[in-house]
Amino acid sequence: MQQPATAARILEIAVPTPLRRTFDYLPGPHVPANGWHAGMRVKISFGHRDAVGIVVATKSESALPAGKLKAIKDVIDQAPLPADWLALCRFTARYYQHSLGDTLFQALPVLLRQGRALEARTRERWSLTAKGHATTADALGRAYKQAELLEMLRLHRRGMVSSAITAQGFTRAQLDALGAKGLIEGTVEQAIAPAREHSDILAEPSLTLNREQTDALATLHTGLGTFFPTLLHGVTGSGKTEVYLQLIDAVLRRQQQALVLIPEIGLTPQTLARFERRFSVPIVTLHSGMNDAERLDAWEAARAGRARIIIGTRSAIFTPMAAPGVIIVDEEHDDSFKQQDGLRYHARDLALFRAQTHDVPVVLGSATPSLTTLNHARQGRYHHIHLRQRAGESAQAALELLDVRARPLEGGLCPQALEAISAQLEQKRQVLIFINRRGYAPTLSCHQCGWLAECPRCDARLTLHRHPPQLICHHCDYHTRLPDACPSCASADLRPLGSGTERAEDALVSAFPETPVIRVDRDSTRRKDALAQTFEKIHKGEPCLLVGTQMLAKGHHFPHITLVVVVNADGGLYSADFRALETSAQLLTQVAGRAGRAEHPGRVLIQTHHPDDQNLLCLVQEGYDTLADNLLEERRQAQLPPFRHMVLLRGESAHLDLLTTVLETVSQELRAWLGEHARPVDCLGPVPAPMERRQGRYHMHLMLMSAHRAPLHDAAAWLANALEHRPEARRFKWSLDVDPVGLD
Repeated sequence: MQQPATAARILEIAVPTPLRRTFDYLPGPHVPANGWHAGMRVKISFGHRDAVGIVVATKSESALPAGKLKAIKDVIDQAPLPADWLALCRFTARYYQHSLGDTLFQALPVLLRQGRALEARTRERWSLTAKGHATTADALGRAYKQAELLEMLRLHRRGMVSSAITAQGFTRAQLDALGAKGLIEGTVEQAIAPAREHSDILAEPSLTLNREQTDALATLHTGLGTFFPTLLHGVTGSGKTEVYLQLIDAVLRRQQQALVLIPEIGLTPQTLARFERRFSVPIVTLHSGMNDAERLDAWEAARAGRARIIIGTRSAIFTPMAAPGVIIVDEEHDDSFKQQDGLRYHARDLALFRAQTHDVPVVLGSATPSLTTLNHARQGRYHHIHLRQRAGESAQAALELLDVRARPLEGGLCPQALEAISAQLEQKRQVLIFINRRGYAPTLSCHQCGWLAECPRCDARLTLHRHPPQLICHHCDYHTRLPDACPSCASADLRPLGSGTERAEDALVSAFPETPVIRVDRDSTRRKDALAQTFEKIHKGEPCLLVGTQMLAKGHHFPHITLVVVVNADGGLYSADFRALETSAQLLTQVAGRAGRAEHPGRVLIQTHHPDDQNLLCLVQEGYDTLADNLLEERRQAQLPPFRHMVLLRGESAHLDLLTTVLETVSQELRAWLGEHARPVDCLGPVPAPMERRQGRYHMHLMLMSAHRAPLHDAAAWLANALEHRPEARRFKWSLDVDPVGLD
C-alpha cells in the first residue's frame, strides 16, 4: 500500500484504454482524509471527455513538466479499493500482456466503472408486529387488499422486502396503511445482510461420505490455512460436490469465506440451490445474467465480508473477499474459464495465483482434468486426490461404439440406436441424445451439381435452420433466406447434409410420437429462465427424450437418464488444433457421465465412422485417464504444451496484404532480437489462421514458444511494444493470447 501522499505532487492514474501505460495528474486542491493511496478512484478529464480513473501510485516527479499536467476533477473514494485486488489486477495485466487500466476496469462491476459510490444498498423489509399477529383479516372489514397483504406477510416469518411485495401487486399506500394501524413494521437492512449472530452454519445436515470421500476431505482439511493446490480427480457422480460442501463448512467455521467458480451460467441455479439448502449463511452469485445493481451488491457484500460464499463464472475470480479461506474451481478443464477476447485471462490460473497470494487452499475438481493440470499433479506440484467410485450404489455407464458406416440414418441416428432408445422408453426411462451441432443440418447442398451453401463473409458453410427456415453462419451470425433453387445450376433438388439438433428432434418426434422431445441448445434457451424451466421438466422424472448440445454435458445431475446416444463422435478426432482430441475426449466422457446416476444402470452408445481409431478405442475400453497419459506422452515428444509454453499473436484486417506485410516484417525483427539477446524462444509464422477469413476480415497468427516462461514473456512484451509503435499496425486489429486454449 502506498504511503499517504500529502507531500506527493503527482498521481499516477490508470485509465480504461488499450494503451499499455498510465497517466500523470496533479492532485489539485483535493486531499482525502487519510491521504492518497493506490486504489482510489478519481474523476478526471481525459482527452475531450470526462472519465473515471484509478490511482495506482503516487510520486514526486513526472516526465512531463508540471505546467502540462491536468489536475483531477474530484475524488470518488475516501478509502482505496482492496490492496490484494489491486495486486491481482497488476499481475493479470503483466502476465497476460494487457493494459493495466483496461484490466482494472474489466475487473470492476459496471457501476463502479461509472463512478458509483462503493457502498451497500439498503432495502426495506416488512413483517407483522405482535398486534398484526393477533389481528385477523376479517377485522380489516372492506379493506380487502390490506387483508390479503396481511395474510401474505403472515406466511413469511422473516418478512418480505418491498420489491417482493409490490411484485405481488400490492402498493406502497397499502403498506403505509397497515403500518399506520400498527399491524406491520418496516426495517431498513442492507441489500445483502450479514448472517444473524449465533445462527447455525448448516441449514441441513451433511451427507454421509464413503471411504474415498472421507479420505479426500481429511487430506483437504490438512491444507486449511495454507497454500494447498489440489486436483480432486473424481469420476462423474463420485460426489465431488459433497466434498466441496463439507470443506466449505470447515472454512466457514474458521470465520472465512469461500469462492466457488463454475464454468457455465446454466449451472448457477442448481449450484446455488444446493448450497442454499445446505448453508444458512449469506450466499451471492456473480455472472453475466445479473443486472448491474445486483452484481455491485454481490461484489460489495463479498468485499465487506457479509457474503460468506461466492459462486460465479470466470469473472468472479476478481471478486474481493475480506477473509478468503478457500477457492474451488469446479470442472477445471472447461475452456469456458478462458476469456476469449479482450483481456484473455484464464480464471483457473488466476485462482492458483490468488490462492498462493492469500495462502489458502485451491481445489481443482474434474472427472476429466486438463492435460496441463494433470501434468502438474503427476509432477508433484499439486496434491492429487482420486475418487474412483460413484457415490451411492450407481455404477459407471458402459460405453459402446456403433459403426454407422453404410448404415441408414434418421436424423443422424442409426437403427441400433433407435432400438435402444425404444427399449428404454418402454421401461419409462429418460434418454439423452447428444449432438454438438445446433440447427437442422450443418449445411445445404445441391444434389445435382454439388453446390454447398457457404458464408459470404467467412471460410465456413452456412447452417440450415428450420425454425424459422433460414441459413445462418454460426461464426459471424450472417442470416439469409433459403434459396428456391441452386444458385449454381438452378436445380431445385437442394438437400440438407448431416444432422443438427433440430433434425434429430424432428426424427425423434416422428419415431416416438407419444414421448415428449425436449431440445436444449442455444436457440431453444434464449428466453430468460428457459433453461431452468427445461431442467425442472426433466427432473420430474417422466419419460422423455433430451436432444442437446454440450449445454447438457457440463455438471448436470439427471438421475432418470439411463441411456446416452452420441450422434457423431468423430468431430475432434482429426483436427489441425493439437488440443482437439483432448477436448473431444473430455466432452465425450462428461456427456457419458450423465447416464446411470441413480439405481438403474447406464449405457452409452457412441456412433462413429471410425470405429477402429486407436484413440477412440482407448477412450471407450480403458477410459479418459489412460488416453490422457498417451496424449501427454505425445505432447512431450512433440514439445507442445504443457511441456512448452505458448503465446499466440492474432492479427485481423480487411486488407490481407497489409496484415501479411506488417507481421512478416515484425517477425523478422523479433527473430533478430531473439538471436541478439540469446533468448530461447521459437517464433513461428506468420501463417493464416485455421479459418483465414471470418466476418469479412482476414486472420493470421504468429506463434511464440519456449520451455521457459521468463524469456517467452520478454519476447511477447517486445512484440507488443513493436506493434504499438509501428504506425501501420494501427490500421488493423491485433491481440496477444498468453497460454491459448485453441488455435482458432
